[in-house]
Amino acid sequence: MSGSGSEEAQPARAVEDGQQEAEQDWAAAKAFYDNQVTQRVRPPKPQNAITVAVSSRALFNLVEEQRIYEEQGLEKYVEYQQNNENVILKPGPAFYFVKVARDGSERALEHVNARLLELYPDDEERFDIVLMTNNHAQVGVRLINSINHYGLTIERFCMTGGESPIGYLTAYLTNLYLSADSDKVQEAIEAGIASATMFTANKDVVYSDTQLRVAFDGDAVIFSDESEQIFKEQGLDRFFEHEQLNENKPLAQGPLKGVLEDLGKLQKKFYAKNERLNCPIRTYLVTARSAASSGARVLKTLRSWGLEIDEALFLAGAPKGPVLVKIRPHIFFDDQMFHIEGAQKLGTIAAHVPYGIAQKHQKST
Repeated sequence: MSGSGSEEAQPARAVEDGQQEAEQDWAAAKAFYDNQVTQRVRPPKPQNAITVAVSSRALFNLVEEQRIYEEQGLEKYVEYQQNNENVILKPGPAFYFVKVARDGSERALEHVNARLLELYPDDEERFDIVLMTNNHAQVGVRLINSINHYGLTIERFCMTGGESPIGYLTAYLTNLYLSADSDKVQEAIEAGIASATMFTANKDVVYSDTQLRVAFDGDAVIFSDESEQIFKEQGLDRFFEHEQLNENKPLAQGPLKGVLEDLGKLQKKFYAKNERLNCPIRTYLVTARSAASSGARVLKTLRSWGLEIDEALFLAGAPKGPVLVKIRPHIFFDDQMFHIEGAQKLGTIAAHVPYGIAQKHQKST
C-alpha cells in the first residue's frame, strides 16, 4: 500500500514541478522582453491604475475625417484613413491633457507619472491612458503612427468597429472617459462613469509643462445638482436660504467627485515625500456660487469627504472665462454649455458634463 501511495504522489509532484518551471520560463521571457525589446515604462496593472479613456476624436483633430464619414459613408472614410496613414494627425482637445513634448520632456499626466515613478518606483498607482474608439481596426495604423510621433504613452486600445465602446469602459476599469461625442458621453454618465464631452479652445494657450491643472465647477460636477434644482425652480433668494439652513449637511456627490478623489490620492503621495510645494497636480474649484451666501456648505462638504481643493474661486455669477485665462487649466469641467462656450472663446479647453437639471433647461431653450 505504501508503494502505491508513493506512485500516486509522483505524477502530482511532476505536475507541480512543471508548473513551477513554466512560471520561471514566463518570468525569464518577460524580463528578457522588458530589458531587450523596449525601454519604455510598462503600463500599470488596470486594477492599480487611474484609467483615463480617450476617444480618437478627443485625442486628435478628426474634423475633416468626420466630414468624409458623414457625407461619403464608412467605406470612403476607411479608404481615406488608410491612404493617409502616414500623415500625422493634429492634436485634438484632450491632447494637452495627456501630452508629451517632442523634446522628450513630460507634460500634464505624463509628467505626474514620471514624478511618481521617481518617488515610488514599485508603486503602480498612476495614470494609464486608453484609446477608446468605435473606429475600425483598419484605421488603427494611422492612430498608432500619430501616437508614436508625439511620443504618447498609450499602450491599450479598444477599437469597436462601429459599435459603441461604452460597454467596454467598465471592463477597462475606467475612472474618466473623454469623448467628442456627446451622445456617448451621456450614455457613459447614465452608466455611472465619470465622463465629459471635449471642446477645443478658440485660441492657442501656453500650458504648464510641470503642473497638471484641473478646474471643476461645483454643482452637478463635483457635487449633485440638488442645490441647482432649487435655484432653477425657486430662484436665487430661496437657494441662498436653503444653503445657509443646510450649511452643515454635506452635499451628495456628483459625477466627477471620484476624479477629484483620484487626483487627491496622488497629491497625498507627493505630500508624504515632503513635496507639497512641488506637487505636479493642482486642482481648482471655479463656481458661480457666492462665497458669503453659499460657499460654506461647499467647503464643509469637501472637508467631510476628506478632500482638499487647492484653490476655490467663488464668482457670485460673474463670467468664468477671465478667471480660467489666469489659471490656464489643461481641462475645465462644467455642466452648463454657456460656461463652456465662454471658456472656449478665451482659450480654455473645456469639457461638458451632461448631468443634472441644467440639461433639461438647456434643451428647453
